[in-house]
Amino acid sequence: MKVTKRNNLYQLAFMPKFFPVNCYLIEEEESLTLIDAALPYCAHAILQTAKDIGKPIKRIVLTHVHDDHVGALDKIKSSHPEIEVGVPKRDERLMKGDKSLEPGESQIPIKGGVPKKLKTRADFLISEGDKIGSLIALGTPGHTPGAMSYLDTRDHSLIAGDAFQTRGRTAVSGQMVISFPFPAMATWCKETAFLSAEKIKSHNPSLLAVGHGRMLENPSEEIELAIESAKQKVK
Repeated sequence: MKVTKRNNLYQLAFMPKFFPVNCYLIEEEESLTLIDAALPYCAHAILQTAKDIGKPIKRIVLTHVHDDHVGALDKIKSSHPEIEVGVPKRDERLMKGDKSLEPGESQIPIKGGVPKKLKTRADFLISEGDKIGSLIALGTPGHTPGAMSYLDTRDHSLIAGDAFQTRGRTAVSGQMVISFPFPAMATWCKETAFLSAEKIKSHNPSLLAVGHGRMLENPSEEIELAIESAKQKVK
């Protein structure tokens, strides 16, 4: 695992040179917020990093419900039941393995590793505009129907889950990157993902932190290039 700190954000990167899976600790005045829970074996490292920082994890919030973002959730919750778990409202049913679609949604089957044996359930549901500590929730569906990103109001850094990837190259969710195709293969609706990428661009984040790949500081140019590339393929 590699830990990288930027302002109030700690990126915990597992297998960064092989199959990068990231989660994030966001430092508040007296506690930490964990964004996503990586893979099952990552629980100890996540908890140890929080211990090294010297603050307790108060809550876990998810960008979306795929196996590689909820893997350590059960282990962390069982050992620290006081930690509250927040889940995007639309993705909450995926925690139970329910991949049904709602009227008005693209009727493309939900893809990716939807957990089948996850025991943890949401303590609270997250909707667009909710404030969670210093974070504001932004609805950025596409990779899953309920995917969320989180904007830190203190420095405008944005944790985007799989709305973008930076492994291989910076790409909008659903756009194939041959050297690391897995986020694209797990994307539900690339047209919806494209709209969410444009939404993220409109917030002009100072830093883009994603589920797979390196963080981008001053990312506006790379975001623009990724959107322009996706635009040709979505059309």
